This record gives sequence, structure tokens and C-alpha cells, in this order.
Amino acid sequence: MDGTPSADTARDDDGEQDEAPDTTGEDDVLPAVATLRWYDHAEAAATARFTAVARRLPALVGRALHLAWRAGPADTITTITLNLLSGVFTALGLLATTGVLDALLAAGPTPDRVRAALPSLLLVGGAAVLRSLLSAAAGWAQSRLTPRVQQRAEVELYEVTSRIDLASYDDSEFYEALMRAEGPGASAAQQVVSATIDIVTGLTSFVAAAIAITALHPVLLPLLLVTALPEAWAAIRVARSRYLMMVETVGPRYHSVILGDLLSNRRYAADLRSYTLQDLLLAQYRRVAGIYRDAQLRLARKNVTTRLAGDAGSGLASGLVYLALGLLLAAAWLPLAVAGTAVLAIRTSRAALSQLIHAVNDCYEQGLYLTDYTTFLATARTHLPPPPTAEVPDGFTAITVENVSFTYPGADEPALQDVSLTLPAGQIMALVGENGSGKSTLAKLLAHLYTPESGRIRWDGADLADADPEAVRSRVAVIAQDHAHWPMTARANVVLGDEDEAGRLDRAAVSAGTDEVVAGLPHGWDTMLDRRFKDSHELSGGQWQRVAVSRGFYRDAPLIICDEPSSNLDARAEHTLFEAIRHHMRGRTVVLITHRLANIRDADVIHVLEHGTITASGTHDELMAREGAYRDLYLLQASAYESASGEAVPQA
Repeated sequence: MDGTPSADTARDDDGEQDEAPDTTGEDDVLPAVATLRWYDHAEAAATARFTAVARRLPALVGRALHLAWRAGPADTITTITLNLLSGVFTALGLLATTGVLDALLAAGPTPDRVRAALPSLLLVGGAAVLRSLLSAAAGWAQSRLTPRVQQRAEVELYEVTSRIDLASYDDSEFYEALMRAEGPGASAAQQVVSATIDIVTGLTSFVAAAIAITALHPVLLPLLLVTALPEAWAAIRVARSRYLMMVETVGPRYHSVILGDLLSNRRYAADLRSYTLQDLLLAQYRRVAGIYRDAQLRLARKNVTTRLAGDAGSGLASGLVYLALGLLLAAAWLPLAVAGTAVLAIRTSRAALSQLIHAVNDCYEQGLYLTDYTTFLATARTHLPPPPTAEVPDGFTAITVENVSFTYPGADEPALQDVSLTLPAGQIMALVGENGSGKSTLAKLLAHLYTPESGRIRWDGADLADADPEAVRSRVAVIAQDHAHWPMTARANVVLGDEDEAGRLDRAAVSAGTDEVVAGLPHGWDTMLDRRFKDSHELSGGQWQRVAVSRGFYRDAPLIICDEPSSNLDARAEHTLFEAIRHHMRGRTVVLITHRLANIRDADVIHVLEHGTITASGTHDELMAREGAYRDLYLLQASAYESASGEAVPQA
């Protein structure tokens, strides 16, 4: 770009300096916002010179047509063809107007002149009707095309994002690129296609008027351009001013959205009232919203001035054109009928040019967002898992972890380092350690949600890195502390994508205590568990935890991973859950993570992790028999249960 507005001032295309909105005190509650992804490219669009737009426009138009063709080839051809034909009839109507004026302005009785003009009148009327019908049909085809483009763009995005490696979401730069692609990027596809069609429509109408006026008399074409220039200048300045205002007010607008959410969202409603924050947030909202309002008022004043200048220039140019037409008529170089047609052609071309300029501006700006979308897709596809080269067995006799290391994107230290262990089928393995020791990371590697940087995880002889990730994950049930609250029925929240089997559902519900939760729902298993739906019900944290546990039980997978499964459960429900794990899951392989060490005393093997490495392994009795982190943690927790008399409360 040829220029970049500073934080305090911005210059328009004539070098005029505009005062930036006053944001003093804007960050009393919220920190300053440097940018917002929906307007990241507004500055580039605002400061772009005509040459930059002209250089980029052909590629954007080509990309838009490619998108449109992939989304709906028939509608693409129909839209463009009908718009081109509409332009043909625009030119034909203008040329036929000359015949009408010739006949009406000729000497002789009026009835004779009207009869002589009738064929041309019919041609003008027919051209107008056909042009209207073609425009309507083109609009219909476009209304069918643009939703297809939007849908295709979104589906292509979600096909990739639903399959990329989970570690990609831990990369802040990648995640920010995803947000840009999902927000303005995907919606830009439809807008670029619409703007491209508007460019075709406006250019066709303008060229049609130019051809018609050139056919009437070559000297009229420069006059057409003279009348178009002032309006073009005004349209460009108005669009540029709007973009600059958007850039300058990103922070206030973003803050007003956040503050509005704080004032109206149910999530904050209790704290808002408990701490009487209404007046503070309302005052802050009025301030930042007022900044945006004042910027809009300044923009309105400036645009009125710009439009007045453009209209004045256009009026002056029109006056000069009419003077020129008068001189040409006086010199007998131009027939009166041709001059009258020229006036109509000039009016047609001015409207077409205005549409064309706005479409070019929109296409250029939205094309920048579309580039974000296409660039992200190209990058995201490199994060997809490679094609599988090994079959994963339905079951296993042992899971082997061999010298596995893993580091999260952007982290300085590895979360796991050179970890090795063996988990025989049918055993319960517990992972113990303080926060950040690597327990959950190891569990996610075992669930094939992450891929090790080095080392291997094998199901018998099959290396999971070579297997189909979805095939592996379909054989693993994960009961996590941070589980999804799906906006579905209670039944769907347990069954998810599996087959709905009543007996299996009842067994899973009874084992997790979810049957008691469902019994209290207004519509039983068919109750929607999301307040946004009618006749729905909202569960407590503990009730949701039971539903999540039922998911794992229902899946009936050979490997079950429980990562803090009792975090939101009361003491009785927690006891029931671990009894279910001990008895209901007998014969299955379980990986159990919990901070309450009394619940893992019966585990077949306990691995103690510290700073990403396994420092000790054994049964509860073996680990308690020697000094170490496990014994220290267990005794620390046990001390909390001692009674005032010093008698220890029996552990589970």
C-alpha cells in the first residue's frame, strides 16, 4: 500500500488530515484492542491506490469465477450470460431511441410523426422489457449462486478443521488464522462472487452506453467520460472515508460488543448483580459507543461534503457537455435526435459507473479476506494426518509406549520426555502427579488425539502413527474433566454418533447414575439440554459430569481413559463412579487420572509423573513402601481426613 494511517491521524487520498476519534479512558475496564479480524484489511482497502486495485482486480475476478464455477456452474453461466445480454439490449434500446426522436422531431403532422416513430417505439419498449426480464432472471440465478458459494466455502473449511491434528489448536498463530478464515474469510467468498457479478453488470451497462454513444457520433465518447469522472471521484472518496473510519474505531466497536455481552449474557448475570457492576459497565459502554457514534457523525458530515462536491462537479461537467452538444447542434455536426439519445446514454452510464466503482471497492477489500481463507486452507491441509499405512486391530493384548516425547506448540519445555510403559489388556493403569506433570498429555497421546514428536505408541504390533486416526479413536472412550455440553437431547448426549440401543443406554446410565438425572427431566431422554431451545432443561455441573461418564460407558470401547472423571461429583456419586469403574469395566483396559489417590488404591499399576517423566511405578502398596512423591501426596491427603481426636478416617 502507498500509505498507512498512524494511530493518531489518518490522511485521505488528497493528503487531508482527519482527526482520529478520542479514545481517552476507553481502557478503564478493557485493554486496548489493536485490531479486529473482521476489519483487519479495511486499512489496506482504504489506502490502496487505483493502480494497486487495478493490478489485483483481474486475479480476484478470476478467483471469484473459479469459486462460483465450483459451487454452481449452471448458475454461474446463467448469471453472466444474462447480464451480458441485458447490456446488449441496453445498447439496442439507446440506439432505437434515436429513431424515435428522429421521427418525432421530423416535419409534418403529429399523427404521421407518431406513426413513423411507432416501430422504433416498439423496439425501445421491447428492449426495455427484455432488459428487465434478463436482469430479473440474472438476479434469480445470482440469488441461487451466492448461497451455494457460501456453503461450499464453509464446508471446505470445516472438512479440514474437523480433521486436523489437535496440536494445531495449541498453536496461537494457527488458531488466529483459523478465526480469520472462519469469520470474515469464509463469508468473503460469497461477497467476492457477488461483487464480481456486480462488476460484470456495471461494466456491461457502461460499455453498452459507450458503444451506443460512439455509434451515434465518436465525439460524444469523451463527453461521456467527462460527466462520469466527478461521480467516480466522489464514490471513491466516500468508500475510502468509510474504510478509514472503520479502521480508526475498531477498538471502541469491539469494546462495545464485549461490554454489551457482559451486560446481557446470562453467564455474567449473577456476578453483575452481586457486585453491582451495572453502573460501571453502562458508563463504560456509553463512553466507547459514543466514540463510535461521534466518528459516524464526522463521517456523515464529510461524506455529505464529498457528495456535494461530486454532484457539483458532475453538474458542471453535465453543463459543459450540454454546452458542447449545443455547439455541435449549432454547427450542424450533430442531429437533434442524436443529442437527445446522448443525454439518455450519459445518464445510463453514470449509474452504471457508480455501481461499478462500488463493486470494485468491495471486491478488492473482500478479496483480501478471501486470501486469508485460501491461505489458511492451504496451510491447514498440511496439518492433516497422512494416509494410513497400517491397520489398527479391533482389540489388543497390550499397549506399548516407547520413548515418547511431546512438546506443545510455542512451549519452551517438553510436556513429556522419553516416556516408556506397557499396559496389558484388561488392567487399570493410574497416572499420578501434580498439575503440569504430563498426565493429561500422556492420556491424549494414548487416545491418539496427539501424535508424539518422537517415540512410538503401539497396539500390539501396530504403530498408531501409521494407522487411521478415526479408526483408533473409535476404539477409545474418553471421560474427561472438560467435556462438551452438546446442544442436543439427553439421549443424543450419551449416544452421540453411535447406534441407539435401549438396553445398552440403560446399563450405561445406571452405572454412572445418569438414570437419576434423566428421571428428573421434563421429557426424560428426549429433553433438550440447552436453554436456547424451547422446553429445554439446564443441568448442574455434577449432572453433566454423570452424562459425560455415561458416554464413556456407552461407547463400550476396549480402551477407556478417565481424566479426572469425578471432578464435579459429590462424595456419594464419586464413590459410585469408581465402584462402576472397578466392576462395570472389569475386563477392559482403563487409564485413570485423578488427584484423589484413595480412589486408585486398587489399580493394577500406578505411574508417577514429574515434569514430564515417569519417576516411579508400582502398585499402591509398593509405592507406599518406599519414599517418593506418591507416598508424600497420599499421606498429605490422608492427613486431611484425620478427626479432631487424631483417629484417621478410613480410606476407600
